[in-house]
Amino acid sequence: MRRLVLLAPAVALLAGCSPTLVSGTAVPGPPSASTAAGVGAGLPPDPQPGATEDCPYLGSEFVADSNGQHVSKVRVSTDQPHPACFFYRPDGKVQLTVRVYVGDAKTATALVNKAAPIESSNPATDPAGWKGGYLSNDDGAVYAVAKGASAVVVTTNQKQSVKARTVAKKAIAALKL
Repeated sequence: MRRLVLLAPAVALLAGCSPTLVSGTAVPGPPSASTAAGVGAGLPPDPQPGATEDCPYLGSEFVADSNGQHVSKVRVSTDQPHPACFFYRPDGKVQLTVRVYVGDAKTATALVNKAAPIESSNPATDPAGWKGGYLSNDDGAVYAVAKGASAVVVTTNQKQSVKARTVAKKAIAALKL
């Protein structure tokens, strides 16, 4: 299914984004031919897990309930003012990540389209006023949405994108974006 809603403001940026996500997360399928050429240049780098501490905008219990796996550890990136949060399962692997971007609208749109390329994702419009995409494959799912200068990208090792959407909605509400 194609999404045309976010296409116009980011045509130049979207010439070639790939679905490379935060290290250790589920990576949705290979990029399409039209997105394989390099929009990642100019985007902020993918956040990396840093300190082991609680996520400032999502509780571990909520993530465990939403994603269906026990959370053994949480690490946060050094990004400010909203760090990315990495939720780990008991075997030490990342089960879910949440990336929050607040900056400019073009970059927010490009980050969403990098995570959920227009050509291969389904349209996402939840919560109201947010637009982006979602997709899933054998490795997991991603739900990525933007509104104005803000973007939220959630990846999960679970195949059901509804789990990522639930977490994205909670993060957006908690951050009051």
